[in-house]
Amino acid sequence: MDSSRPDPVVPDAAPGGSEDLSSGVLVPPGERPLGEAIARTLRAPVHARAALLESLVREIEISVRASAPEHPWNCTVYRGTGGSHVFRGGVGHSLVIDPAGRLWRARSYEDFLTTYDITPSTCTIATLTPLYGQMREYLPR
Repeated sequence: MDSSRPDPVVPDAAPGGSEDLSSGVLVPPGERPLGEAIARTLRAPVHARAALLESLVREIEISVRASAPEHPWNCTVYRGTGGSHVFRGGVGHSLVIDPAGRLWRARSYEDFLTTYDITPSTCTIATLTPLYGQMREYLPR
């Protein structure tokens, strides 16, 4: 071995003798439960999906607030035009349950026609019209 080169960095052994091969990538605390909520919603009868998903995202909010307050996780639920249910998170993505009970992944801004109620001190969403042709439908695995 060339003595002018530093020794390679080798990860410390984890308890039990195996190497620690974690990637160092932080997975936000709400992501895994959200994936489980999506899977559970897709297994539910179509008529029950919107209420179930709303209940599950509220549970995720409470759980993350209690276990990881430094990583807030929230979801605002809107009633979209045409009877859709829109679940908007804080990272630019939304979930939509259409009137037929299908579940869609959407970008929060690009995949909706949005109107706003604007006052001198507030700006709030008035209507959200989903553009399903631009979204990706979630299907059961």
